[in-house]
Amino acid sequence: MFIETEGTPNPATLKFLPGQDVMGFSTADFASPDTAGRSPLASALFALPGVARVFLGGDFITVTKTEEIAWQSLKPRVLGAIMEHFVAGRPVIEGGNNDDLEEDTDPADQEVVDQIKELLDTRVRPAVAGDGGDIVFRGYRDGIVRLHMQGACSGCPSSSATLKHGIENMLKHYVPEVTAVEQVMY
Repeated sequence: MFIETEGTPNPATLKFLPGQDVMGFSTADFASPDTAGRSPLASALFALPGVARVFLGGDFITVTKTEEIAWQSLKPRVLGAIMEHFVAGRPVIEGGNNDDLEEDTDPADQEVVDQIKELLDTRVRPAVAGDGGDIVFRGYRDGIVRLHMQGACSGCPSSSATLKHGIENMLKHYVPEVTAVEQVMY
């Protein structure tokens, strides 16, 4: 098994591509070891000293490290844990994806929400996935779009610029009802 590694705009995060599906069409973001119980892969990565966050994408894994450790010492351990997981044939997620957070929308705005989601799915999410992350729609009310950034995008120094200058400007251009974009943390 050969695992490719790519840098991301977030210097604390690397993207690992195992050459096979990781999550398929869904994603999973684990901000701490306490949240990784349903993922044997994320749990194995959190067992490594210096791993701060794990994001599982369609065909990639992003790992965010703490400041106390250098990639030079952590990267070989991460590669080993990923390889061991896939060679052993263990599941990535057990019990399905528990992304049960509700979207905050007004049913009267459904047409606008559909336009926003279409733009996010076709223009934003593929670009963000290329950088090792994801953006999840969490709501739309009174002209304000609420998004949650995951993976390499979470904590990235350029994430606020991406939201304000990239995504907000694009959504305002195509969907005049949009007045602002806010990041939601949870």
